[in-house]
Amino acid sequence: MDENFQTYLNRAMRMTLPDTYRSQVQNIQESPKFQWHPEQGLQATPFPGYTIVTPPGHEDDPVNQPLYVELEKFQKQILNHLGTQTFATVPRSSFHLTLADLIWDSAYRHAAEDKEFGAKLRDRIAAIFRDCELLSEGKPIRFQTIGLMVMTRAVGICLAPTDEASYDRILKFRRALYQNHDLIGLGIEQQYYFTPHITLGYFGKLPPLEKRWELGNTFIALNQQWLDSDPQEFYMQRAELRKFDDMTVYRREPGWPTFKF
Repeated sequence: MDENFQTYLNRAMRMTLPDTYRSQVQNIQESPKFQWHPEQGLQATPFPGYTIVTPPGHEDDPVNQPLYVELEKFQKQILNHLGTQTFATVPRSSFHLTLADLIWDSAYRHAAEDKEFGAKLRDRIAAIFRDCELLSEGKPIRFQTIGLMVMTRAVGICLAPTDEASYDRILKFRRALYQNHDLIGLGIEQQYYFTPHITLGYFGKLPPLEKRWELGNTFIALNQQWLDSDPQEFYMQRAELRKFDDMTVYRREPGWPTFKF
């Protein structure tokens, strides 16, 4: 299902074009992952599940601390332009790159009716990680920032691996997960192309359609700083199975599966 390297690069670069921002803002939607409260503002709503991600945040991933500091500054710029009712920021401690979405929301709730689901999932992921040891080269995979990425319900920074061989290693890793029959038997299936990015926040209350052109111009202006500066680097050293209850915290317990690249 995933694309080859050049096809992905072409798609990623199109995401940062002015015309893409102008068209995409016509299709954005309020995210159900955050809800407005008069006193607290936009607050994360329950959205449980499991995922495979890079270690989130500055504490678990200190090597990417310099980038995360810059992303937090950029996140505040977006918030200043969009406002607290329109943009719900996620904490820097949750910044990560998703390697493979696994199961979430209603599908997870249904699967979790089996009290052994979590243990079965962890055992299966651990076995797959062991089978993937040939993909481990003992060095991180490098990504570069491309620019601002406007998704249907969220905003993030788009990334691209620095070479095709690294991209292919990631795709093999993903195939080992999504094509595993035991994992499929647990209700896990691939639903998205691999689009490496770091999510910065989600959409809340949106401006009316007649004002979306102005919003598109705002995103164009915000992205200019990424065009005017050298790409920054993100280092992917390992992937971890993590559990989340909402979009602000991704946790793991000691002994949960980890894969070192």
